[in-house]
Amino acid sequence: MDHETGEVPEGVSPSAARAARELRVVFSRLRRRIREVAQDEDLTPSQVSALTLAGKHGAATASALAAAEGVRPQSMAATLSALEQHGLIRRSPDPDDGRRQLVTLTETGRERIEDNRQVRAEWLARALEDRFSEAERGTLLEAFALMERLTRP
Repeated sequence: MDHETGEVPEGVSPSAARAARELRVVFSRLRRRIREVAQDEDLTPSQVSALTLAGKHGAATASALAAAEGVRPQSMAATLSALEQHGLIRRSPDPDDGRRQLVTLTETGRERIEDNRQVRAEWLARALEDRFSEAERGTLLEAFALMERLTRP
């Protein structure tokens, strides 16, 4: 369904268009809420995002992280400087190209990511426990099994 005109795309049922819209809205809100739960008060959202990204990529250049995050290299450089000041990342010369530096997490950075992951997981499990009945959680599990099809090619 087109948000502005309310039209349903050709060949798409109104229920599919509504489900698509509702799914995007709910996932967006849930993603935002999960981020809020583990938000580090001393880090900005972009710093938390870059820290998480650095954890996923292992050793990576600042330009690779900027590209993956969809930000300008200058913005990523400023973000990485702040993370380095917090002792969460380190930069070291790239053994393949001495002009570049590789960004890696420090032990403190790894612990921070893991702690945040655990806080988010615990919040979500507790919210599901507190806000839904056993039958409703069963319904959610059935819905997730159906939605799994969306992730298939």
